[in-house]
Amino acid sequence: MVRIRVLVVDDHRIFAESLAAALAAEPDVDVSAAGSGPAALRCLERAVAEGRRFDVMLVDTDLGALAGAVPAQRESGSGPPPPASDGIALVAGVRVSHPGVRTVVLAERDDPRRAALALQAGASGWVAKDCSLSRLLAVIRGVLREETHLPPALLTGVLRELTAARKHRTDSERLVESLTPREHEVLRCMVAGLGRKDVAARLFLSPHTVRTHMQNVLGKLGVHSTLAAVALARRAGVRPADLAGDVVERSGQLA
Repeated sequence: MVRIRVLVVDDHRIFAESLAAALAAEPDVDVSAAGSGPAALRCLERAVAEGRRFDVMLVDTDLGALAGAVPAQRESGSGPPPPASDGIALVAGVRVSHPGVRTVVLAERDDPRRAALALQAGASGWVAKDCSLSRLLAVIRGVLREETHLPPALLTGVLRELTAARKHRTDSERLVESLTPREHEVLRCMVAGLGRKDVAARLFLSPHTVRTHMQNVLGKLGVHSTLAAVALARRAGVRPADLAGDVVERSGQLA
């Protein structure tokens, strides 16, 4: 019998233990539980070291404070930011560090926008916390067959959110394409979190020249702040400047 290894991640101890016990009663399911994002990441790493990788991770969408995973992005210009959802941040982090683990988000309530964010972060499913055990098991087995599971009532809303996100990305890409090569380079430095003086030092420009480039970038992107410009750039897929690579390159020149 092929066994399914499941990790339940929820900071409500009673819920996590009850769910783990219910799943463990299944003859083909092995279960572990973690009460936080950092604890979940440690469980995943330990399992890899022991050669017993997890197959599915069930994550509370409202998981408490998280350290060690990719934070959820708040993008200016795309409406009000969603509520804090560290569970979704954990999904994004695990997608990068443990791509073989399928993730399913456990939610207190249906929310099309957050469900769309979960899918974009890499989740394979979104289910209500009060769903039946048989439904949850069907979702667990389904995501292992590369299926994506959403409640039927959420489908229309989630598709609308994903379509809107795609449109935002297309519009953002068109704006970024209007930048000159130098302005694009400055934008990448902004995405990397560099201030004006650091950008000037990196690109061997005067702070006044960098200021002019930054103003041009904001104007062409149609935004009024560096934060908004960075959010738009991320939507367009602009990668941050490779600061580590720059250090290595300059070290080589000095040598």
